[in-house]
Amino acid sequence: MNNRQIIETGKTALGIEFGSTRIKGVLIDEQGNVLATGFHDWENSLIDGIWTYSIDEIHNGLRSCYSSLRKDVEEKYGVTLTTIGAMGISAMMHGYMAFGKDGSLLSPFQTWRNTNTQAAADILTPLFDFNIPLRWTIAHLYQCILDNEEHVDKIDYLTILSSYIHWKLTGKRVVGIGDASGIFPIDSDALDYNGEMMDKFDHLIADRGYSWKSARHILPKVLLAGDEAGVLTEEGAAFLDETGSLKAGIPFCPPEGDAGTGMTATNSVRQGTGNVSAGTSTFAMLVLKKQLSKVYREIDMVTTPAGAPVAMSHANNGTSDLNAWVGIFREFCELMGYSVETGELFEKLYTNSLKGDPDCGGLLAYGYYSGENVTMINEGRPLFARMPASRFNLANLMKVNLYTSLGAVKLGMDILMKDEGVQVDRIMGHGGLFKTKGVGQRYLAAAVGAPVTVMDTASEGGPWGQALLAMYMITGKKDGLTLEDYLDQRIFSAMAGSTITPTQEDIDGFETFTAHYREGLDVERAAVNCMKW
Repeated sequence: MNNRQIIETGKTALGIEFGSTRIKGVLIDEQGNVLATGFHDWENSLIDGIWTYSIDEIHNGLRSCYSSLRKDVEEKYGVTLTTIGAMGISAMMHGYMAFGKDGSLLSPFQTWRNTNTQAAADILTPLFDFNIPLRWTIAHLYQCILDNEEHVDKIDYLTILSSYIHWKLTGKRVVGIGDASGIFPIDSDALDYNGEMMDKFDHLIADRGYSWKSARHILPKVLLAGDEAGVLTEEGAAFLDETGSLKAGIPFCPPEGDAGTGMTATNSVRQGTGNVSAGTSTFAMLVLKKQLSKVYREIDMVTTPAGAPVAMSHANNGTSDLNAWVGIFREFCELMGYSVETGELFEKLYTNSLKGDPDCGGLLAYGYYSGENVTMINEGRPLFARMPASRFNLANLMKVNLYTSLGAVKLGMDILMKDEGVQVDRIMGHGGLFKTKGVGQRYLAAAVGAPVTVMDTASEGGPWGQALLAMYMITGKKDGLTLEDYLDQRIFSAMAGSTITPTQEDIDGFETFTAHYREGLDVERAAVNCMKW
């Protein structure tokens, strides 16, 4: 079949992912080839101290993204998109969306970026003997309980963004196990929420007398990769496609988080593999061969979309401040009367950073737009500093901002690889940091002290990974393949990529920068304390 026939007959899968700054849809064929894409750019807002998106922004963004993809199909193939083989929704993990019995949002949507749950996390972590990060849904719920928020008693459904959109389109209150692992701790043997910890939580809040007696009753049901998770309803189809062309009945795979789709998009779901997703937030994930020796507050324990345990170093802050610096240089170009494409500007600045010193010339930066859980700093203050003798030039300025986008993740990776001795067979990179060939990849290799591979498909990222999960449900799972074997045999066996092995000079330079990063954290804390305007 040609691509038009593939689309007309529905031998396709669509993944739509809600990222922090972009909602993106990717339509693929059965081999994972990208047929069409759609986009909608958006940005979170800080309202009354809460990082959030409004419900209208969520709804309009979804429809705009789908409309963009539908138009891309029409322009490329001259065909109206009426059916799809399977669909899946993914989104940035964690956060808090509480709904009443009438389906209304009871409290503003809190994204992963919020770090207002320290008291709750400090109680739940020793209670469970399991690290509960500040951004996890259960931490948000318990913080609302500690704060005596009235809406808690009215909760009928508590979920996260991917699961909410899935519910909107299918009517099913479910979630993929990878995304569920950022809601509440998972038992990888039972492949469900950890029952013992759930009982402890229910006992903790029993005296509150809420209308719901257990968190089990208000959280979405946990599903695995390959499970059927409902179909597009008539109402869902009408909501998604303003033209009315898309037909109901399209099967959905479980909604997943961006960690799970990142693992899938980099073929990093098998034990002994790892990946780093570098964008607005940055996180590194290693699929474990054995459990860690103890609890680390810097390390999240999550799962693959199939439920295998994963150790994750998750930094709330990634490339936001780096992007802001690029924006300054765009303003300068415009001031001087030069017109430059955004992609070219990023490429030139990133590539020029390779001329910088291995240790960034003694410059120091923290791109903390929000609090950073890895370093236990609960508010953000983007910060740039240097010594009088630092080598302050354009190459080092860009290099330090590229390095620092990996800085917090590096601290977590050091725990896993140096302190715990976690062995990985390969590390894959994906996300916006790697769009300029050979730059972010080289710096990540220096940070982890190991070869890093970036596939040619890396720029497609999470929505492509979600599309693969949807395709796995209707092809690979039905043929009896595990998710690991499906990705190895049917998707990645013929795909090209590039690998960079770090030089000792680069490794030593990043280690020097990391030492400066650790030593300068008190400067960042002081900025939080002093800059209150």
